[in-house]
Amino acid sequence: MQLERILQSQGFGSRKTCRILVRGGAVRIGGEVVDDPFAEMDVDGLNFEVAGETWSYRAKAYLMLNKPAGYECSREPRHHPSVFALLPVPLVHRGVQSVGRLDEDTTGLLLFTDDGPFIHRWSSGKKQTPKVYDVHTKHPVDDSQIQRLLDGVILHDEPDTVTAASCQQKGETILQLTVTEGKYHQVKRMVAAVGNRVVALHRGRVGGLSLPADLPSGQWRWLADQDLFRLADY
Repeated sequence: MQLERILQSQGFGSRKTCRILVRGGAVRIGGEVVDDPFAEMDVDGLNFEVAGETWSYRAKAYLMLNKPAGYECSREPRHHPSVFALLPVPLVHRGVQSVGRLDEDTTGLLLFTDDGPFIHRWSSGKKQTPKVYDVHTKHPVDDSQIQRLLDGVILHDEPDTVTAASCQQKGETILQLTVTEGKYHQVKRMVAAVGNRVVALHRGRVGGLSLPADLPSGQWRWLADQDLFRLADY
């Protein structure tokens, strides 16, 4: 593949912009400047530098973000900064989208990709993908609330009972709650339905993939092959 097309596919701009980058000496491969935008490259295992930053060619982008509070999962946020502001510009330009959404005040594991079928597969409620949350409540949790969450609650505008796949008490005002649907404000509404209130919400796992303990809030990383395997292993 021609170098300018490689850069374009990875989100570095239009072909014209990428041509200018190459001819301006901004691109290095193997430590050497490559200034021919039409140079043919084997993309398999290709690593390159653009303006001193190292990148690897990826036909599709798969990544995770440890989402902090105060960010909206939208490219056109209304009241808070966009989560896309936390990602490198090339990833945004190549069109990555969040796989589902987290509320502005919810933190934790959020996936991104530019693979449309992947987004549909992992955001569809029909797949019943388990999502695990640490739920901090305003009032102490009691056994009856936990049992009601497991038995199912009625939410406004929902025709069917909504149940927790799992619910464990982790502290006086802390629950670990697993849901398999993706309804609007689902965890908050479920907790409200049993007479309590969510004051903080953190997603720690999607499918079989857990948020790494060493990924700081606001930081992202690529999903490795083993991460994709873990995602489906539940």
